[in-house]
Amino acid sequence: MSLSILFSASEAVPFAKSGGLADVVGSLPRYLRSLGHDVRLVMPRYYRIDKEKYGLRLLPGVLVVPMGILGDEYCAVYEGVLPDCDVPVYFLEHDGYYGRDGLYDEANIEFPDNDRRFIFLSKGSLELCKMIGFHPDIINSNDWHTAAIPLLLNSIYRNDPYVGTAASVLTIHNMQYQGIFPPETIEILGVGWEYFTFLGIEKDDRVNLLKGGIYNANILNTVSEGYAAEIGTAEYGWGLENVLRERSADLFGILNGVDYTEWSPETDRHLAANYSAEDMLGKMVCKKELQRELGLPEDDTVPLIGVISRMVKQKGIDFLAEALPQLLKLDIQLIMLGEGEPWAHFYFGGMAAENPTKMRVKVGYDNGLAHRIEAGADFFLMPSAFEPCGLNQMYSMRYGTLPIVRATGGLDDSVENYNEAEMTGTGFKFRDLTAGAIFDTVGWAVYTWYNRRAAIEKLRTNAMQMSFTWESAARKYEHLYMMAISRFQG
Repeated sequence: MSLSILFSASEAVPFAKSGGLADVVGSLPRYLRSLGHDVRLVMPRYYRIDKEKYGLRLLPGVLVVPMGILGDEYCAVYEGVLPDCDVPVYFLEHDGYYGRDGLYDEANIEFPDNDRRFIFLSKGSLELCKMIGFHPDIINSNDWHTAAIPLLLNSIYRNDPYVGTAASVLTIHNMQYQGIFPPETIEILGVGWEYFTFLGIEKDDRVNLLKGGIYNANILNTVSEGYAAEIGTAEYGWGLENVLRERSADLFGILNGVDYTEWSPETDRHLAANYSAEDMLGKMVCKKELQRELGLPEDDTVPLIGVISRMVKQKGIDFLAEALPQLLKLDIQLIMLGEGEPWAHFYFGGMAAENPTKMRVKVGYDNGLAHRIEAGADFFLMPSAFEPCGLNQMYSMRYGTLPIVRATGGLDDSVENYNEAEMTGTGFKFRDLTAGAIFDTVGWAVYTWYNRRAAIEKLRTNAMQMSFTWESAARKYEHLYMMAISRFQG
């Protein structure tokens, strides 16, 4: 059965990205399209999205978006496509809301009108269907930014001739961010104060957009089975664990896929040499080139550990900072790429300056360098406090770079711990989030590197044989959509 599917999201690769949400939204629709579905994507046209670069075409007319107490607001709509496919992407251009540098904040300070910005995206996504004559069977909203859509579908759009018959799926990529705003935000939504209740969109006398989506979506899913289980607990539910437990029968986990056309050592255009599981010589070339590029001693006998991460507490960066002085006493090299909290930039940058033969830090994000780190490193460290899915551990395995991860969420689902007796596994895992656990597990990996090289080679082979395809994930989403339609119609 061919479905008409509308995706609404705040970001998507390659147009705008702050995290894993963009990777999913930039990939999943393409693979659903390959299964024969009519898929459309709606997102903001941030100023960083170059209209000429992506060949965006201005649609005729103006989109009218009812914004409750604010009245009607207007925007232009541009149309493009996801790369290498024919999935249409509709960009809502509103200078007041999206004509700024940041997606959600500037200098780590959230924009004060984020409620209006993303209610506009949510309502605009629904109104767009009328403009383009699209009748979706499924609307897949993503995180708090478009979590208002299920509530809107169940209230003021219930009898809409274009979207009133659509079932809703809410994909939760990160429970920490919930879209919490003053009570008056309900008047911008325009759904009526009767929805501002404990069993609706209210939480602690505030509007909580994610909570409203959780209560109203036909089906909920997260981006790994492990995270789906974790968010029903106080440790990972961020205050909504009881709501999620109430809806546990409608909550599922689907592990994200990897775009192996982009992330494969056999074809990666960013590398000094390509390689495969059958011929690993190119990996040694990549390691030496990476060491040369970043000014580290060119030594293939020293284990090189890579970190590509947002420098925020979610990623365990505070515990890594605590462990770092001891880690640098080991015979290792460490490369970090990422940005985040200012203290982390200064601390890790300072430690690199004090240890120039052992450590390098690049603040910011460089896609080419990210690929070269995945290929040139021997180990990849992810000490996350929580990780709904994670992608870098999957990239690392394909590149024969062994992940060292905290066993949480998608990291636990995707990485098999090294079994010394059986020489099985694909990486090294720890459970307690402490500086000591990070040091001990890195030490275990480094000891194995220096004393059990046959085990390292076996783990590399195991890791490179793992496959996390979007084709498989797309079929699971297809099944999820059919369940949502059944729930909606039943």
